[in-house]
Amino acid sequence: MKKLVLIGGGHAHVEVLRQFGLRKHSGVEVTLVSPDRHTPYSGMLPGLVAGHYSFDESHIDLPPLADYAGARVVLAQAVRLDAARRVLTLSNGDAIAYDIASINVGSTPITGSVAGAAQHALMIKPVAEFLTNWATLVERVRVGAVKSVAVVGGGAAGVEILLAMHYRFAQMTPHRKVQCILLTDAPEVLAQHATAVRKQLVRNLARKGIAVHCATRVARVEAGALTADGVEQRVSADAIIWVTGAAPPAWLESSGLALNDRKFIDINQYLQSTSQAEVFAAGDCSTIAGVAYPKSGVYAVRQGPVLAENLRRALSVEALLAYTPQKRALALISTGERHAIASWGPLSVHGNWVWQWKDRIDQAFIAKYRNLNPL
Repeated sequence: MKKLVLIGGGHAHVEVLRQFGLRKHSGVEVTLVSPDRHTPYSGMLPGLVAGHYSFDESHIDLPPLADYAGARVVLAQAVRLDAARRVLTLSNGDAIAYDIASINVGSTPITGSVAGAAQHALMIKPVAEFLTNWATLVERVRVGAVKSVAVVGGGAAGVEILLAMHYRFAQMTPHRKVQCILLTDAPEVLAQHATAVRKQLVRNLARKGIAVHCATRVARVEAGALTADGVEQRVSADAIIWVTGAAPPAWLESSGLALNDRKFIDINQYLQSTSQAEVFAAGDCSTIAGVAYPKSGVYAVRQGPVLAENLRRALSVEALLAYTPQKRALALISTGERHAIASWGPLSVHGNWVWQWKDRIDQAFIAKYRNLNPL
């Protein structure tokens, strides 16, 4: 019997499990390795922070989905992959051999050489760890122990999380304002989006009294403050949230897999390692060689069906399907309250109806992995 090991419970792998449940593959033992039982849907994380969704509404419970696919679940962290021997080592000391492996473990925020960031900032990923820290932060705000919060990262994720926090704080303490601050080393927020989107977000931030520091590279983080590089600028904050660009998991470096210059897994158009044909990867932890596309959950979701089919074909030694990243992806950026901005190339619209549109899309995505009908 062949062994397929799915490493990580990311957006692509939940679709692999669903597809394997819809159409069983005989003669294969499927194992899902994940450090957490519940996998978060990134599109609903700002809504969870804002209080619009509960934990259960914004997470997928992996064991029922795995059971639907006929797979077993191992709740442990992957710590080492020996691609030459085809063995995965877990945090609990167990080792799992595989014939085919697929990696969908996401990414972590870039801290680079910023002194004190790992010690004094709350990382947005892993999400499970962030949500534990977020619950503590909410309670500290409630009792008045936190009066200012800074988010480092001016992309869509950083802006959405800060606006979600601002909304949650305003609902919790309507008579006591929590100062919110955004810092980015980019010359402007949402640098990858159209001018109309940026202007709308800047107006939204200004209207809510959120301080924005652009072209500000954080050089040092300490308890209660950040210091910018090259200038005598010290920004005080009782809590600091780190929502910068993506960095790969450190254990990939010793895996024996081909990595690109940023240490992400190099994959080809079939979502297959360029160095190990029996290893596939999807989502933020990998990059298609020679193709530029952002680290975004939208792409992991689109990779899911192709990955599922290619894993099935690899197990049967059949020709693989090519995946082509879409050139343009719709971004629906929530602004804290039940309001959102749609960004599509140069086009932009906003309103409560956009949030309702986003909500329907997000709810439908989650429902696919809950409303399982055994065949």
